[in-house]
Amino acid sequence: MVSVQTRPGLVRVTAPARLHIGFLDLNGDLGRRFGSIGLAVDRPCAMIRIARAAVTAVSGAEVGRAHRYLVAACRALGVKPGHDLVVAGTMPAHAGFGSGTQLALAIAAGVARLDGLPFDAGAVAAELDRGARSGIGVAAFEGGGFVLDGGKGSGSAAPPIIARLPIPEAWRIVLVLDETAEGVHGDDERAAFRTLPTFPAADAAHLCRLVLMRMLPSLAEADIAGFGAAVTEIQARLGDHFAPAQGGGRFTSPRVAAALTALAEAGAAGYGQSSWGPTGFALFATQAAAEAAVAALALNDRIADGLNFLIVRGRNQGAVIEAE
Repeated sequence: MVSVQTRPGLVRVTAPARLHIGFLDLNGDLGRRFGSIGLAVDRPCAMIRIARAAVTAVSGAEVGRAHRYLVAACRALGVKPGHDLVVAGTMPAHAGFGSGTQLALAIAAGVARLDGLPFDAGAVAAELDRGARSGIGVAAFEGGGFVLDGGKGSGSAAPPIIARLPIPEAWRIVLVLDETAEGVHGDDERAAFRTLPTFPAADAAHLCRLVLMRMLPSLAEADIAGFGAAVTEIQARLGDHFAPAQGGGRFTSPRVAAALTALAEAGAAGYGQSSWGPTGFALFATQAAAEAAVAALALNDRIADGLNFLIVRGRNQGAVIEAE
């Protein structure tokens, strides 16, 4: 929680996208359910400008959603309405980036900064009904990096963050975007969690072991081969479980799936889908390796046609809040 005394005239907030790599325990028979792993990336971002105004006005991208978040943020923070909000940049919605959480938190942080109020991202996210299952989005906003949360307990508290590690500066992540598809969200997402079969406790135990004994140590030692192998196995097991809810496949978009296979053949250390997709991601040790793989894939029209590729870095800092 950060307490701010001065009240600026204009606030700019830039919030990073996050990749949700997977859940650890969908079974929940130990008393906690979900448990998420994920990381922040430097692109795409949500970017807003906000100032006090006599009458509320919202402009830029995703005006309808931004206005709803502004109203909710004022209510949650106990702030009188009256703002000029410009949404200068957004990330694709329902694509696996946590766009709703990042935009909502960016707006709420801007409102709080304007009024000199303390801002607790986790508490505000709960008020705005964000991060119901995963703490990765809030953690990415607060501090970036690779994050592990401890799952949702029987109470209403947000999942606690139990590990945060920096992402090696040299590593690169190739994002594979399919703008013709959307990930499961809203009522369909809630229905999926209700109707999918029980996740075997033995599989949950294996995923936890993978994270504790392979993924986290590999990241701490900058061993991308070990880290990537853990990512790929976790994604395979979870993708098979969620397949009935996302068209029958391990990945939401068949075109993204084909591109990920090609990137793996080109040397990716690991790959998967962020949340419900359709965005896929592949891990590479260097910028040069990522560029070479994308260049080779771009020559294959059968796979690359209609897809967009973005080479990004892991982001080891949270949202940037600047006041003028």
